[in-house]
Amino acid sequence: MLPSDGPASLTGVGLNCKDPATHSPPVGSPARAVSAAYAHPHVERELHMPVAIIGAGSWGTTVAAIAATHGPTVLWARRPELAQAIDAGHENPDYLAGQPLPETLHATSDLGEALDGADAVVMGVPSHGYRAVLTEAAALIGRDVPILSLSKGIEQETLMRMTEVTHDVLPDHPAGLIGVLSGPNLAKEVIAGQPAATVIAMTDDDAAQRLQQVFMTPTFRVYTNRDVIGCEAAGALKNVMAIAAGMAHGLGFGDNTLATLITRALAELTRLGEAMGGEPLTFAGLAGMGDLIATCMSSQSRNHRVGYGLGQGRKLDDIVNEMNMVAEGVKSTRGVLALAARHGVEMPIAEQVGKVLYEGKHPKIAVGELMTREAKSER
Repeated sequence: MLPSDGPASLTGVGLNCKDPATHSPPVGSPARAVSAAYAHPHVERELHMPVAIIGAGSWGTTVAAIAATHGPTVLWARRPELAQAIDAGHENPDYLAGQPLPETLHATSDLGEALDGADAVVMGVPSHGYRAVLTEAAALIGRDVPILSLSKGIEQETLMRMTEVTHDVLPDHPAGLIGVLSGPNLAKEVIAGQPAATVIAMTDDDAAQRLQQVFMTPTFRVYTNRDVIGCEAAGALKNVMAIAAGMAHGLGFGDNTLATLITRALAELTRLGEAMGGEPLTFAGLAGMGDLIATCMSSQSRNHRVGYGLGQGRKLDDIVNEMNMVAEGVKSTRGVLALAARHGVEMPIAEQVGKVLYEGKHPKIAVGELMTREAKSER
């Protein structure tokens, strides 16, 4: 339930909007709503679990802002000027301009400083840079420290998921402490305090439950799940489908088309995800269907925006060059198709997305070929 005095917002936790007479957030403000919600007995405010967030994109910054409401949190940015801007101005001007961040959140471009004393590490680095950054950080991460990935991609050279890359870089790290946070989580909505939910997938139940409390807020509900493979695979595969949905939107097709595409995309995603070792029910949950719907339907989705531009006849390079954030699906589609071939799984939507991205096929022709495939049973 939301507090009665309005929707909660993470922005109020930054202590930037206090009533000068009471030193409390003003009545009716988002910050007061958060304060009221924290009175709920099942929400622990002070956990004092130092957290390092590695990667200061929109989602990494949002997760850092959430963690900073519970305890010491350091956000690592690759560029010193961005780290300085976040630390001094309590705002990420490159990815979340105008959105206040908690004053308790510290930012740095020094990996050693970010990881010093961290009891949890969250990797918010895109898939193509994940291994390099983790390799640099490896010696600084304690063996008993849980590591969560936020990246929804596949390493192109190895076809590894990011948790597999983590195992590869840190072979002696306990497998149960390596997991993923995934769900229908559009950063701007989450950091604005709009109700949302996510999943922490990790096989060490105690660690997962501790992290659950670190990231739980009155407007951001966190579930746990032991199916790391399924949750992570779903997050990577849905980006490809979001490009397809964006193309349909850009071509001017309506809700029937989008509903058909999302439904069949879920079937493809589930087939490959199960073949990779994921559990069927995971793909009907937040990390599967939930994330797929949000990413396919929202213009905030970077992958949807790429597809939309392609549907309107724009060139891929032009679309990508004007974006200041990574659309994982542009690179991951090739990896997804390679995984599908490895496991012998048919993925007609992903195949057509690949032809549009890498072979210059027109999206309208791709849709036409999908619609004229041989008739068959839905199952």
